Amino acid sequence: MLPVDVLADFGKVGGYLIFVLIGAGFGVSLELAGFGDSRRLAAQFYLKDMTVLKTMFTGIIVACLLIFLSSALGILDFAQLNVNQTFLWPGIVGGLIMGVGFIIGGYCPGTSLIATASFKLDGLFFVIGAIVGAGLFGESLPLFDDFWNSSFSDRYLLSDWLGLSLGATVFAVTLLAVAFFYGAEKIEEFFRTKDTGEAFSWKISKRAYQVGAAALIVISLVIWFIGQPDPIRKWELMKEQYEPQLVSGEVNVSPLEYVKTNHEASIKLVTLDLRPSEEYKAFRLNGSENITMDDVLNAEFASQLVKLPVQGVVVLVSNDKSEAEKAWQYLKVQGVANLYILDNGLNDWNKLFGDKSVHGHPVDLSAPPAEILEQFPENAYVPKIKMSTKKHAGGLCG
Repeated sequence: MLPVDVLADFGKVGGYLIFVLIGAGFGVSLELAGFGDSRRLAAQFYLKDMTVLKTMFTGIIVACLLIFLSSALGILDFAQLNVNQTFLWPGIVGGLIMGVGFIIGGYCPGTSLIATASFKLDGLFFVIGAIVGAGLFGESLPLFDDFWNSSFSDRYLLSDWLGLSLGATVFAVTLLAVAFFYGAEKIEEFFRTKDTGEAFSWKISKRAYQVGAAALIVISLVIWFIGQPDPIRKWELMKEQYEPQLVSGEVNVSPLEYVKTNHEASIKLVTLDLRPSEEYKAFRLNGSENITMDDVLNAEFASQLVKLPVQGVVVLVSNDKSEAEKAWQYLKVQGVANLYILDNGLNDWNKLFGDKSVHGHPVDLSAPPAEILEQFPENAYVPKIKMSTKKHAGGLCG
């Protein structure tokens, strides 16, 4: 199931060669589309040449439909694709600043590199200015650090903001792209026919545009109709990828490691208790949350776990091994990182900590202190928790 780890599957040499080929192809495509010409790039702001807008929306909508159609058909795991973090207000302010720079200089950082690669002097000076500006920004960042890190949200999608399903959002974005493409065509035609005596028409005369727009809309409707795979179906599709982790026991953490992790200031520990509510009310770990399998299968609930910071660790607690493993399966395929199971649930909890005391006082079994670990041999457990980091990537102008 896609995506593939290029470096792992093709080795460093093969992987980097693929990256170079993709980058070269991307650069050639941008140059052919006119992204290396500052006059053409700036012309969109004067509504004279909308090539950039049409090219960008074509690329966006084609990628969007390919991603979500592949996901709907079970070919691609969308949860594994990088989605850049959202810093809403800093992003808006940064976009306004870059927009002003774009119209004055004629380039954005990415297109200036395209121009430089084709030996354009203005592109080179823009790149130099971007590097100097980035340096000045880095030096002055402490002055507005709080604003720079404000309004943060990890993996915040347009569908989350609109409160729509992914399929409905894809359909809406497709309609928006087609409308923008139509508007761009008509704006260009208006300025081309202005003062020439040539008749202006609101109709789209090019057959290829009509067929293309219809195909895009139909594909978006298919994506909406099929829907994205639910966790149960996703597990069947991805079983071979993740099941070895369950079989080997590498996701089962000892109660001792749980206590250690719970007292590490650098880690945000989330404990999800799958036991029946009666058992949970009778005894529970401090800070834990009682959930059901319905919660596990709920995409909205899982999305909150996906949005945890990179130092977040999720531990599932259940005295029923099969139930814990099933919850792990369904949360894992929804993209929850650093996900573990408390080995044997709470069955061994009293046996391990019930007769222990710290500084002459009985241990609070709901929240054993870190000092209690000193009463166990150093090799009492095998550490299992390994923090996996999320990969982040920039776009054309990132």
